[in-house]
Amino acid sequence: MAPEGDFESIPAAAERPPRPADRAVALLEVVICSDYPTQIALGAMFGAAGYGPLAGQPLTVWYVVLLSLTDSALLLTLVTLFLAAHGEGVRDVFLGVRPAGREALAGVPLTFGALAIGIVVLGGLQQLAPWLHTVERNPLQELIRTPGDAVLFGVVVVIAGGVREECQRAFLLRRFERWLGGAGVGVLVTSAAFGAGHLVQGADAAVATALLGAFWGAIYLRRRSVAAPVVSHAGFNILQLVQFVVFGR
Repeated sequence: MAPEGDFESIPAAAERPPRPADRAVALLEVVICSDYPTQIALGAMFGAAGYGPLAGQPLTVWYVVLLSLTDSALLLTLVTLFLAAHGEGVRDVFLGVRPAGREALAGVPLTFGALAIGIVVLGGLQQLAPWLHTVERNPLQELIRTPGDAVLFGVVVVIAGGVREECQRAFLLRRFERWLGGAGVGVLVTSAAFGAGHLVQGADAAVATALLGAFWGAIYLRRRSVAAPVVSHAGFNILQLVQFVVFGR
């Protein structure tokens, strides 16, 4: 029997062998909620409206904010609809049975754990595989020129980075755990995709981000609540933003 406050396993209904149709539906949901389709669709929509890089305009802070927050709202709506379609409770998947406040507090020290992982991995790659440093400066950070820009990016990294990405990760891991090969496969696949989404920041940053994704995914699977990963992820992003604003690198 699991300790009080933990899930013993996934719901009993998921213990039966998954049918091919179940796997196909789950795979489709994973692809749709991988973030790539929604961002591509929104980028194309903004471009068709004459706004953004696809319309020949330069990348701006406001474009990043609009795209990130709109994508967050769309993706979380899709996740909620898919959960409802399968009779899964949003609170059960995202918060489990542990007190949310206590879980959020548990995420505070995990913020520094994530920071340590980032420092060690990037430092190690710099020494062992310097050719992976393919981008000299983060192109998104180049957009931060004023305190107002930093505040806007702070909102984005908390909502789109912390909340959206960790709820998304929990949903995707749920799909792998129930229908697509298990939680371990889910951690590997989602972490690789998470890292690939950050290649614009450099190959070394993509590797570090993939490992951070595995770290936050493991926390969710252990605690069955996104509260700690959300706080850790958002805190990590804020610390990175503060580092850039203060030290300019």
